[in-house]
Amino acid sequence: MTDPKPPKRIFPEAKVDARAAEHVPSSPQTESEAYKLAFQDNDFLLRPDLRPVRFQLELLKPELLMNEAKIASTFVFYGSARVPEPEKAQALLEAARSDWDRKVAERLIAKSKYYDEARKLAQRVSRFPVDEDGSRHFVVCSGGGPSFMEAANRGACDEGKESIGLNIVLPHEQLPNGYVTPDLSFQFHYFALRKMHFLLRARAVAVFPGGFGTFDEMFELLTLIQTGKVRPLPILLFGREFWERVVDFPGLAEEGVISPHDLDLFTWCETAEEAWDAVCRHYEVC
Repeated sequence: MTDPKPPKRIFPEAKVDARAAEHVPSSPQTESEAYKLAFQDNDFLLRPDLRPVRFQLELLKPELLMNEAKIASTFVFYGSARVPEPEKAQALLEAARSDWDRKVAERLIAKSKYYDEARKLAQRVSRFPVDEDGSRHFVVCSGGGPSFMEAANRGACDEGKESIGLNIVLPHEQLPNGYVTPDLSFQFHYFALRKMHFLLRARAVAVFPGGFGTFDEMFELLTLIQTGKVRPLPILLFGREFWERVVDFPGLAEEGVISPHDLDLFTWCETAEEAWDAVCRHYEVC
């Protein structure tokens, strides 16, 4: 006869007490807000004093779920939410009612070709082999929104592979695109935590034309690498004509505010093939 094994735990799990709390008899005391279990009291959790706890929750929830999904590394896609896919781009020009609108529409149409490149790149990285233990590398990760983000998730979906969407609550409606894997579709309150999750598992980052949000994400990553806070990784800038028009990178070096070798932190790309070749050269894996 074998000796009985000791129980794994002697205290009940929180979900057990949470279910029990639903059946507590009603009384003036039990109906009080103070009587609610702290982790079930939304008003309490949303108090300003609980901000550090909410930070920790937003860090922990995606981390645990991605660990459970065996996501070992990601391939991150940054870019505008406003550039249409090529099939829908012409409609912008047809809807233009002023010279300014037509000018903007023409520029958006010129950038729409990168939607297809983002989709092709996501298809390619999604074919990267899975480890023997089921760990997955270069899992497509985007902000979960439209445009280039949609193209990235769509490319992974084309290959029958899962992809991540890191959405955020905004004053206007912001929903994940339909190609994000539902179990890997996350919503954030804090931009800082969202940006951290973009980079925690990132092993390559493709940056497509974009506005303030894309600039914020790209320059934070460049700063982290420049200052040695993270190891160098492939940063793939798509659309050299766009970027050189809106940012004078050589001018920053000429002004002395960055070093000339900082211009080597990123790689210019026009096609998915160029981007994937740069990743292969960096990691010597292809």
